[in-house]
Amino acid sequence: MARQPAPAPQRRVEAWLPLAAWLLAVAAGWFAGARAVGAVEDSLTARRAQAHAVTAVLTGDAPRTAPVSEAGRGDESVFAPVRWTGADGAARTGRTRVEPGTRAGARVTVWTDRGGRLVHRPATPAEALLEKTWIGGIAALGAAAPVLLCAGAARRRLERRRLAEWDTEWRQVEPGWRRRMTGQPADRLTG
Repeated sequence: MARQPAPAPQRRVEAWLPLAAWLLAVAAGWFAGARAVGAVEDSLTARRAQAHAVTAVLTGDAPRTAPVSEAGRGDESVFAPVRWTGADGAARTGRTRVEPGTRAGARVTVWTDRGGRLVHRPATPAEALLEKTWIGGIAALGAAAPVLLCAGAARRRLERRRLAEWDTEWRQVEPGWRRRMTGQPADRLTG
């Protein structure tokens, strides 16, 4: 009894599944990454639009050294008290990061929102590029990984099915094959 090949549709699915999965994963990754980069860019643009640079005056001396964390790393700036005039003309005070050792009376740039409250400095172009790259990459991987995992699971299932079919076919073929190879009748080999 000749071994019959696996059904053509199953072989075609097994052959095309990796290519289709990779194409779908790349498309999903690109789409998710592009959307994430667009969302980050919109967020950064909105933050830049809301932050306004204002000149402020230090009202007290800044500490001479930056605090060091338990890990042994220190930030390169320290907090110091500042005073500035808001867009409404009112005097405002707060604390902002400055270089260690900056003396009272020094002028520094602070960033405020439309209400005159201190906000973080907007991201530099390099920081924005890094943030967009990281977020876009993570989103792309997050979209591509499930596609590839599902394709891998489907391929393993198809392979198990093919191997089970081959096992069934071997059980049918093996007695005749053994008989030809040993020259003995099949009934003498079963005992």
